[in-house]
Amino acid sequence: MSEIIEVGSHWLALREAEDSRARSPELARSVLPLLPDGPITVHDLGSGTGSMMRWLAPLLPGPQTWTLHDWNASLTERALDGELPRDLFEAPISIRSRVGELARLQGSDLEGASLVTASALLDVLTAREAHAIVDACIEVGVPALFSLSVTGEVELRPWDARDKLFEAAFNGHQRREVHGRRLLGRYGGPIVRGLFGQARWNVRTARTSWRLDDREPQLLADWFDGWVDAAEEYRPELRDECAGYRELRRGQLDRGELSAVVHHLDLLVWPR
Repeated sequence: MSEIIEVGSHWLALREAEDSRARSPELARSVLPLLPDGPITVHDLGSGTGSMMRWLAPLLPGPQTWTLHDWNASLTERALDGELPRDLFEAPISIRSRVGELARLQGSDLEGASLVTASALLDVLTAREAHAIVDACIEVGVPALFSLSVTGEVELRPWDARDKLFEAAFNGHQRREVHGRRLLGRYGGPIVRGLFGQARWNVRTARTSWRLDDREPQLLADWFDGWVDAAEEYRPELRDECAGYRELRRGQLDRGELSAVVHHLDLLVWPR
């Protein structure tokens, strides 16, 4: 993925526990019969600091080797910090990393893979990058698990008449063009699902959700600020509306009244 899309390690750390809670355990269990006997190799695309690896590795047998693919070497280096996850049988896993942009991904980059994974990735891809990932997976012919692709649907409580206005503006921002890169936004998951379907692969989906409330007030606050910031950036004419909306919602957050459900799509695909 291009370095134009900056993701900070602080935000990745803040969201990791909710990511782990939200991902579909049913799809993860469905991966097991698709894996070969013996050692397995997992290629994690857009791996960031290794959140997907830390969640999934303990659910899979071993021995396991993970290859982390990201454009940002500093993020993959953080995946090696601290205690590494263990597999289903409590054995240590092995980790490798590769730095490169996903638009250039080829089947040869996934050589030897038993499984391909990605988390919170498809909505920030371009069409070219999505096609490259699908083509590479089809070339190597192994299952792929994509989790937490934003659908664009948000439910805030208490309800406010302006919620849908900001949801639409945020979704527009997710489809913006950045230095020549037209992002897929909420269409990323459905497009990738459709591409695998056209290739006559098996496809399973699961609706997954972040559920944010006063149990994790910092995550809720940071998510809300980023959501409204994106909406305002996309539609600057909302600036005056944003001020009142922010004031209302921050007051609710301070009193422990605000909650949000952020909907995602998880996707498991495998060859027939």
